[in-house]
Order: sequence, then C-alpha cells, then structure tokens
Amino acid sequence: MQVLSRPPSGFPALVLNADFRPLSYYPLSVWPWQEVVKAVFQERVDVVSTYDKVVRSPSLEFQLPSVIALKSYIDQDRQPAFTRFNVFLRDGFLCQYCGSGSDLTFDHVLPRSQGGTTSWENIVAACAPCNLRKGGRTPRQADMPIRRDPFRPNSWQLQDLGRRFPPNYLHQSWLDYLYWDIELEP
Repeated sequence: MQVLSRPPSGFPALVLNADFRPLSYYPLSVWPWQEVVKAVFQERVDVVSTYDKVVRSPSLEFQLPSVIALKSYIDQDRQPAFTRFNVFLRDGFLCQYCGSGSDLTFDHVLPRSQGGTTSWENIVAACAPCNLRKGGRTPRQADMPIRRDPFRPNSWQLQDLGRRFPPNYLHQSWLDYLYWDIELEP
C-alpha cells in the first residue's frame, strides 16, 4: 500500500445510491476525495472499496475510498431537467437531421415563428449547418427528415443513454458497480 505524506489531487470516489446503483451515469456520480472523507466521518455513507492510498493527519491515518454508498436512498424517479445537455444526451449527441456529432446546437422542430415552443417535444439536437439550412421552416418545408421525433425522457431513459458514454477515467474498483445491470451475452 502506498502512503501519501500530503493530500492527493485526484482519487475521486464513485457514489452509489443505497441500492448500490450509481446516482448518475452521465455525468458519472463521483465526488472528490475531500468530500468523501467528510461524508464518511459524518456517517452519511458506507465505504465499499478503497484505493491503495492513505492520507494522514496528526492523529489519524485514513485509506481513501474509491467507491461509497449512500446510507439513505435518493429517489431517482423525478423528471429530468430540460437542459441543452440533457437534450443532447437524449439525442445521442448527434444531429437529428444529418447524424453529425460536431458543432451541435439545438433546433425548434416547429419554429417559434410558427408557434413552436421551447420544450422537450419540440427541441432536437442539430449541427450548426443543418440548423442554418433549416432556418425558420419545419423539417417537411425544408425537405430535411428528422431521424427521431423529440420526446420527454424520464430519468431512467437518460440514465440508460448515459451508460453509452463512459467517462475518460474509470478506476478498476468501479467497474462492478457500473455495469452489473447490463444484460450478459450468452
């Protein structure tokens, strides 16, 4: 086990709900080590797994947690916020007209000039060139078929979509908790 004489700059911990599922997949629910240590001492979480790193104070030596579970369950069945990020996540970070994944913006399917609203059911991810080409027209008027009609996702749908976009860093101790509910191949 490696012992650190000064606090580490990294070492985030994966945060699981009381049912041992991550609070969120995208962005992945992680806390910085300082927040984790505080939660452990306040007895708000259980340590599930640790790093091979230790921090010290004058009177204490503490192995840094890599996975923690909340002691109290947080209900995940709430409506997701209507944000640009969540619209992009719902649409797989792809333009709903051409399939491009770059230079994304959002588009009103029924333009506001024609009575369209800014809502889950009328906004899609669109690349800047397609958004400009479509302009103030409907997809039919612009002869730009939409790949998938916009819809209001629930929290579970966004969580499921988020699993397709793993973060750049995954500690080995996190893997069992991130993918345990994915169907196994025969």
